[in-house]
Amino acid sequence: MSETRATAEHKSQAPASVACYVLTVSDSRTPETDTSGRAIRELLEAAGHTVSGQGILKDEPTQVTARVREQLADARTQAIITTGGTGITSRDGTFEAIDGLLEKRLEGFGELFRMLSFGEIGSSAMMSRATAGTAGRKAIFVLPGSEHAVRLAMTMLILPELGHVVQQLKR
Repeated sequence: MSETRATAEHKSQAPASVACYVLTVSDSRTPETDTSGRAIRELLEAAGHTVSGQGILKDEPTQVTARVREQLADARTQAIITTGGTGITSRDGTFEAIDGLLEKRLEGFGELFRMLSFGEIGSSAMMSRATAGTAGRKAIFVLPGSEHAVRLAMTMLILPELGHVVQQLKR
């Protein structure tokens, strides 16, 4: 779908580079096996954005909440992107850990992500609790742990709008 001229003009005022913190939430991933976090970082940098920091945490909601709060307080970070912990198993707690921090929710992000996922994986897309929102004038994107899902969200949703979202949060 193409943008209207007015939309393109509006987006042209957005920053070309956004500083993002990337957090992997997983009980099993290590720096060597964190393909999803690596994909996010590589896609951000290839698009001209910067990675202000990165981390891997176990799926412990209190730890995830604390790390996100740290990044909300860090002036270098403009957006936070997490991967992992968005499913429905007993260990998936990222959604709850971050949802309580959100001041405004971008409901359309999760809806669009699940729609795109449905086209690729069918009805199991409904089990994703991917979400996005804002807190402390920063964007937060909460993605599944699958590298394929991360690449889908990054290329189709986040990268096309990241600068625009950050621009709007500065207003």
